[in-house]
Amino acid sequence: MTLKSTPLKEQHIALGAKMVDFAGWYMPVQYAGLREEHVACRAGVGLFDVSHMGEVRIRGPKALEAVEWLTSNYAGKLENGQAQYSLLTNAQGGIVDDLIVYCVEKGHDYLLCVNASNTEKDFAWMKANNRFSAEMVNESEQWGQIAVQGPKAIQLATRVLGAEVEGIPSFEFRRMAFKNGHVLVARTGYTGEDGVEVFVPADLTSQLWSELMQRGSDLGVVPVGLGARDTLRTEMKYPLYGHEIDDTTNPYSAGLGWVVKPDKKDFIGRDKIVAGKEKALQRKLVGFKMVERGIPRQGYKLFALDGRETGFVTSGTPSPSLNDNIGVGYVARELSETGQRLNVEIRGRMVQAEVVPTPFVNRK
Repeated sequence: MTLKSTPLKEQHIALGAKMVDFAGWYMPVQYAGLREEHVACRAGVGLFDVSHMGEVRIRGPKALEAVEWLTSNYAGKLENGQAQYSLLTNAQGGIVDDLIVYCVEKGHDYLLCVNASNTEKDFAWMKANNRFSAEMVNESEQWGQIAVQGPKAIQLATRVLGAEVEGIPSFEFRRMAFKNGHVLVARTGYTGEDGVEVFVPADLTSQLWSELMQRGSDLGVVPVGLGARDTLRTEMKYPLYGHEIDDTTNPYSAGLGWVVKPDKKDFIGRDKIVAGKEKALQRKLVGFKMVERGIPRQGYKLFALDGRETGFVTSGTPSPSLNDNIGVGYVARELSETGQRLNVEIRGRMVQAEVVPTPFVNRK
């Protein structure tokens, strides 16, 4: 099987990245080291190649109706240059994927950014459920994408892309000139830090990366691989498809009821999601910190202290910010309160953990 590459493959290799197969993509998992990259993003500025993410364009006079039918959040409130986190839902009330919807032209033009591992599945799902006959194009190969994240991210992005970057509000984006083309600069990210995600034409991606690296040298800019991207998002308890959410997850159990708007519109699976809400709320996605020594990993079982099995781990890692081992997982609602003690079954032994507030790290 031939792995797909982003426009930045050669830069990663030149920077000494350890390259791996990630969902069919040849991607950097780390450069200098996961911990160093993680800490640099929390303290300064990190660059992430996220060009493997998928971009689907929905256009035409019925574009908004199509987006509303496919996604759970209320896209009708978006004005030009605004974005929102949302879900693609299925007829059984589960989650096909999570995504960000960007309103390019209200009512007529929307860019949907989906997870790399799900791009083909998501696009096929959208086309199969295109009841409004909107124009749908998979533009993924046309775009590169670079995330600039950290306390010094806006300072760096402003240097390279212009002063307008600083004035972009959270979950808004602007079209800006770069070289002989244009980029979309979005005040979004997956780290919990301030920053932007830049959608850049594929043929300009390498130039943008190089400028960000060169002009950020005095800010301590570092390239960040997939390893630290995962520890950063876990510290924020941001969901990842295939971990916290999947095709069987009711959004309410994952704490995503805030992006489900059944009173505003109809959408795929709406009635099933609403009908399953009460049952879904009987379990809760919580963050926990290990009290005893051990690292929780996806799939490990969670138990009440009296021996009852209560749920399972969805994500777990040593936290570089906290120097503690942390995890995220589903538990019965009565065991979800802060301070509640649980046992994680790690290689046949019970290891104690404590439910803690999330996000684990809060820059504010």
